[in-house]
Amino acid sequence: MTPREKFIQALRREPIEGHVPHFELVMFLTMEAIGRIHPCHRNYEQWYQMSAAERRLHLVDMAKAYIEIAEKYDHSAIFVHPNPGPIGEMPDDIESTRAILETIRELSGDKYFLMIHGDPTYPIPTGDTMMEFSTMMYEEPEKIHQGTQERVAFAKKLCDEMAKHPGLLDGWCLCSDYCFNVNPFYSRDMFAEFVQPYLKEILDYYRAAGYYSIKHTDGNVMPILDMIVDAGPDAVHSLDPQGGVSLTKAKELYGDRVCLIGNVNCGLMQTGTEEQLVEDVRRSLREGMPGYGYIFSTSNCAFTGLALSRYELMHKVWKEEGYYGGPLCK
Repeated sequence: MTPREKFIQALRREPIEGHVPHFELVMFLTMEAIGRIHPCHRNYEQWYQMSAAERRLHLVDMAKAYIEIAEKYDHSAIFVHPNPGPIGEMPDDIESTRAILETIRELSGDKYFLMIHGDPTYPIPTGDTMMEFSTMMYEEPEKIHQGTQERVAFAKKLCDEMAKHPGLLDGWCLCSDYCFNVNPFYSRDMFAEFVQPYLKEILDYYRAAGYYSIKHTDGNVMPILDMIVDAGPDAVHSLDPQGGVSLTKAKELYGDRVCLIGNVNCGLMQTGTEEQLVEDVRRSLREGMPGYGYIFSTSNCAFTGLALSRYELMHKVWKEEGYYGGPLCK
C-alpha cells in the first residue's frame, strides 16, 4: 500500500495496518533538513523572463524539495504551495500550479497524496484591516457576501481547471484561520451567516468533482467545530492544544463523522523540554489512533525558526511507537 492510499484510508476513517499516516501542513525547515530552499521562501518575480529550460530546472528543484522531505519524514501527503503565486492564498497562476503538480507526479508517481490551497472563506483579518472588516459585518454585510461569492466562483474555476487533468490532484486544503487561542473570531451567528454556507458550498463542489478536502484552522475551534463538521470536510486540521482543543473530546464528538489531523503541541516543540515533547507526542497518538480516522501531525506546521532536532525527535517517537497494535494502540 502506498502512503497516498493509506492517507485516503485514514480520510475515510477505515481500518489501517502499520503506522498511522504522518503529514505536515508545511515543513519550512527544508534548507537545514535536505539542503534545499522551501518553495515559499523563493522569489520568482522574473519567472516569465526565464527560458522554458530554466523554469524547468526550478520546477524540478522545487518538486524535489517536496518529495525529499516527504521521503525523509515519512509523510503520506504533500501540501503544495505553487510558486510563483500568492503565498497563503488560492493559486492565481493556474499554469504554474499545474506545472509544479505535474513535475511532482513525474518524479514520484502516485506515491503521495497531493493537495493545494482552496479556501474562499474569509479568515481572521489582519491587524491593518480588522476594524474595517468587523465594522463591515455589521454595517455593510452585503459587501462581505459579495466578496465571498466572488472568491467561491474563483475556487470553482480553479477546481474545474484541475479536474481537466485527472490524477494530478487528490484534494484541497482549506486554510483560512477562524480562531484565536481564546475563542473564534466569528460568533456562531456570524459564522452561520458569513462562513458556513460558503464553506459547505465549496466543499460540496470539491466532493462532486471527486476530490477530498481538509479544513484547517488554528486556535480554539471547539465553539464552532460542529458547524465546520456540518459543512462536510473529510478531515479537520490542526486541533490546536494551545487553543484548548482536546483530541479526546473532538474524537468523542465528531470522530465518527470526520478524520482528525494534528494535535501535537507546537508550543512544546519550541519551548518545552525533550521529555515534555516526547510525552505530548505519545499523548496525541494514544488519543488519536483508537478507532482509526486519525492522521499524525503537529498542531500547526514545522515553522521557520523551529529547531529541526525537535521535529526529528517527534518523528522518531512516531516511527518507534505510532503504529496500530503497538504500545500506544493495542
